Amino acid sequence: MLENHPGNTVAPGRVRAVFRMGTSSALVEADNGLFLAQSGWLIAPSWREAPGPGLTGTASMPDGAVWLGHSSGLYQLRDGVLSALKVDGKALEGVTSLVVAPADNGVTGLWFLRQDAAWLAVRTATGAWRVSPAQVPLLEGERPVTLVGLGASEKGKAEAWLLTSERLLRRAADGWRQVGLRQKPTQVLAAGRFLWVKAGDALLSYDADADKWGEASGVDTREFRFLAADESGCAWVQLGADTVALSRGPVPRVLGLHEGMEVVADTLVVRARLVPGVEPVSVTFEVAGVEVPVRGPSYSLGGVETDGTPKPYSFVGLEPGPHTLNAVARYVDGTEARRAVAFQYQPLSTVALGWQKDIRPLHEARCAKCHVSGPGRLLSSYELWRDNAQLIIAAVREQRMPADGPLDPQLISVIQRWAATGANP
Repeated sequence: MLENHPGNTVAPGRVRAVFRMGTSSALVEADNGLFLAQSGWLIAPSWREAPGPGLTGTASMPDGAVWLGHSSGLYQLRDGVLSALKVDGKALEGVTSLVVAPADNGVTGLWFLRQDAAWLAVRTATGAWRVSPAQVPLLEGERPVTLVGLGASEKGKAEAWLLTSERLLRRAADGWRQVGLRQKPTQVLAAGRFLWVKAGDALLSYDADADKWGEASGVDTREFRFLAADESGCAWVQLGADTVALSRGPVPRVLGLHEGMEVVADTLVVRARLVPGVEPVSVTFEVAGVEVPVRGPSYSLGGVETDGTPKPYSFVGLEPGPHTLNAVARYVDGTEARRAVAFQYQPLSTVALGWQKDIRPLHEARCAKCHVSGPGRLLSSYELWRDNAQLIIAAVREQRMPADGPLDPQLISVIQRWAATGANP
């Protein structure tokens, strides 16, 4: 249940639509503008009234920026500032869907649909983007309908998928390729490394890491509509008047590590939360070829203290780069439920950082307006930052703060490095 934040100067009013921005964060379009949904609150950002009604989608970049597709144009949210991307001084009106995925040269690009055509935006310099029509091999009379994307993992790069009026196309390293389906696809949805497709009367799911298709059984698709999906492979759909969740099985939830996270700390508390019901025979974490059996009720990767408090797990020795953590629950009937979380491990620098030169400028730019005289926890000095360092790190890492949009991953790393190297003044 979301409530209007006490610090808001205006009530949101009726909610019209919700768009994901990251872990534990969403963008809400309401009667009185755009609001951020974080930690149970609806928070009014400084750009609440711009660009107005008409939001169609969001897409997050690896550097922490978030793109907003809107009927009036394409907007970028970076470091709490919302700006429009224009070509020759004109707004890119009519954006209907957008996704972040590699372009031809391997750099990260923003793919989007507008005016029944696919487009690609690639950054050429700081604050500068090249926008051009995307080279998609469409048939005569074929038109783009929806863009979705798969995230990156150690087993594969991010990908753009395009549903057209006739078929489903997948853009791999060698270009666009048609996906072979028995029936014509009409709806598509994706999150993380999973994709869902409604094709004829069949409901299909694709696990990109396993390169395996499956088909959902017992689902009446006559009155069917996709609503949302998450990185565990679960999809929420509307079946007639009912809203239901579809999943491959009782997939565990991983806490403390989220999809695409850049891990810079040497240790991290990671736990698994199991779906209520039948208890598993065993629960195991797998990372970098190492299997770690764990016990309930905590199911902590690092084990637990004598009082039951979860211990952190050490990533020392893990090679820098992309990795996947698997939480696997095995049951007495021989089945297993697996949750895979892709992450990047980038060890800390040995260079010590300081509050005055490294943290204070960030605090004044992104935190002070809420955490000095505003509604947030008081963080007006070096001592308060030092004493609350772990709470701050958890909030920015989980993208619950700052209230006006997530931090660039590099800035999150600066805070983590500062705390891990002594929280120097």
